[in-house]
Amino acid sequence: MPVFANQMRRTVVIALAMVTSLTPTLVAQVTTGPDGRTVTPRDTSHAASHKTLFTYRDAALAAAFVGLTFAMFPADRHIAESLQDEDIQNNKLFDNPARNVELITSPGAFVIGGGLYAIGKLGGHKDLADLGWHGTEAVLIASGVTSILKGTLGRARPYVTGDTNPRDFSFGRGFGRGQRAKDVKGILYGTSDYQSFPSGHTSTAFAAASAVTSEARRIWPKSVWYVAPVMYGGATLVGLSRMYHNNHWASDVALGAAIGTFSGLKVVRYSHAHPDNKLDHFILGASIFPSPGGGTVSFSFPTP
Repeated sequence: MPVFANQMRRTVVIALAMVTSLTPTLVAQVTTGPDGRTVTPRDTSHAASHKTLFTYRDAALAAAFVGLTFAMFPADRHIAESLQDEDIQNNKLFDNPARNVELITSPGAFVIGGGLYAIGKLGGHKDLADLGWHGTEAVLIASGVTSILKGTLGRARPYVTGDTNPRDFSFGRGFGRGQRAKDVKGILYGTSDYQSFPSGHTSTAFAAASAVTSEARRIWPKSVWYVAPVMYGGATLVGLSRMYHNNHWASDVALGAAIGTFSGLKVVRYSHAHPDNKLDHFILGASIFPSPGGGTVSFSFPTP
């Protein structure tokens, strides 16, 4: 039991470190313009321009994420070995929820985002459609960036090296077909053994969390104090579950969280600072009609 308690304490420390790194995001302030759409980042150097995409606050947040990622490198091996402790791995209290949060993230994030968009369009709820689309857009961007980095850096997953070599990088190796990965319990994953850095599940979870939190702050300002902890807390659990299943090092998760968070923040900020952008015009300007007989829907997109 003492060993088990020590491993649990280490896991809690990891989670707290990740949540703490998000504090600047949770307290970031935005204002809403008279059209109900414009997001204005408050920044000391760009106070007059609501179209500013990157601010000093973003630089501080990026520095926190970079610091967290580098801080995890020396601890990667120890954390991976600790989370593979037999007592932790055999505990169903950890195993079942870990699998569930991963499923909610992928493919759940796309299903939920698309569903919110469709419900918003069908019901005439503009804000709900915004939330669904921008959440999905953030996830797509985060996934794209993560995939490029995974392939380029070619880092071996923890189980490949037996949790012993977190420095196993090879340029371009991640673009190879590789093997279909299995976790320590033999569960088959459709991912390459050499696409560890950064964590795709984590970037997806944090992209959804930051986009939804930003949209909630705009639409229902008072809701952010409970929406943000739920969304970011859930995203943190996704990262921990990926480490628990031995598919990622801690530094993979830290960088994935950074990519996801910035994807969500930038998508929402840009979209509402530029409400006339062509992509939003096309997607959010679409109309969805249920067919007379039921069971199917029809889409009508605006002309470019």
